[in-house]
Amino acid sequence: MNHNTPITPRPLPLASRTGRTQRLASAAQLRTQGVPAGEVAARCRPGGGWQQLLPGVFLLQSGPPTSEDRLNAALLYARRGGSVPPQGPEAMITGLAALTLHRFSSAPPLTALDRIDVLVPRTRRLRSTGWVRVVRAAEHPEPLELTGVPVAPAARAVADAVSGLDDAETVRRLLTEAVRGGHCEPAAIVRELSRARLLARPHVVDAVDTLLAEGRSLSEERLYEMVREFGLPDPLWNVDLRLPGGPHLGGVDAYWPDQAVAVELDTRAPRQDDDALWSEYTRKREHLERLGITVVHLTPRKLREALDQQATVVRTALMAAPDRQPGAYVVVLPR
Repeated sequence: MNHNTPITPRPLPLASRTGRTQRLASAAQLRTQGVPAGEVAARCRPGGGWQQLLPGVFLLQSGPPTSEDRLNAALLYARRGGSVPPQGPEAMITGLAALTLHRFSSAPPLTALDRIDVLVPRTRRLRSTGWVRVVRAAEHPEPLELTGVPVAPAARAVADAVSGLDDAETVRRLLTEAVRGGHCEPAAIVRELSRARLLARPHVVDAVDTLLAEGRSLSEERLYEMVREFGLPDPLWNVDLRLPGGPHLGGVDAYWPDQAVAVELDTRAPRQDDDALWSEYTRKREHLERLGITVVHLTPRKLREALDQQATVVRTALMAAPDRQPGAYVVVLPR
């Protein structure tokens, strides 16, 4: 026997869980299926038909990897072994690749990405390598499955994308599309940016200011739509309330003076002074209610997801007005 004869790759009965020919495998998977390390190395040589895409991750095909191959290879690298695609919250796609899967028009196509971000628990001992950047999460979000791939929620994916971007216009476009496209609320994005300690970057802060203005504008439009579509009485829009000759009570987004009912949109961003802002809001609400003014608190999410229910809440408050003590006389001024 000639021991110098090269190893001739033979077909292997590798199949995925779906029954299709398996395109990717980890070193651990190949060992489990009886493929020794020497044969793996031989198959990854020129003409062998396999390729090593990442440490311990192999493409069992010739030719360039597809976008799907790169996504699944990144996930497979980030796992401790197992099947493709991975299961459970151990690893998920985040950053620009995730936004592309969320169908952000402002995110580049997968084929144009030089890097794929993978979100893993903070306790994982794993390094970024090649075209995979490992992002760690102290609080691991629940992934969404998009095109069969576990993907980080939009707010988290936006924050991870922004962490690697220096272009102010790109950051602004991503944040604006996240809100306009209904992917998430402004507060959720700001919360993730704060967790990632990105609010100290001037170009991010500028984009957040635009984002919050965009979010408030959309919420106001939904509030107008609610009043119109559900036949509520027309309120006074965007007014300040004052006691006659007394102090300023605060601004509200809609006010029905005959029923002493006010609506306030909560579009606060969870910044570092969130506790102080919440305390100020609570004091204002309690003061108005002591004066006999019912304050209905609406969030952008409630208006987006359950407009009919919010209309019922406001209508109920208006109908209950005759059963309450008359509210104090207040001066209403345009805001």
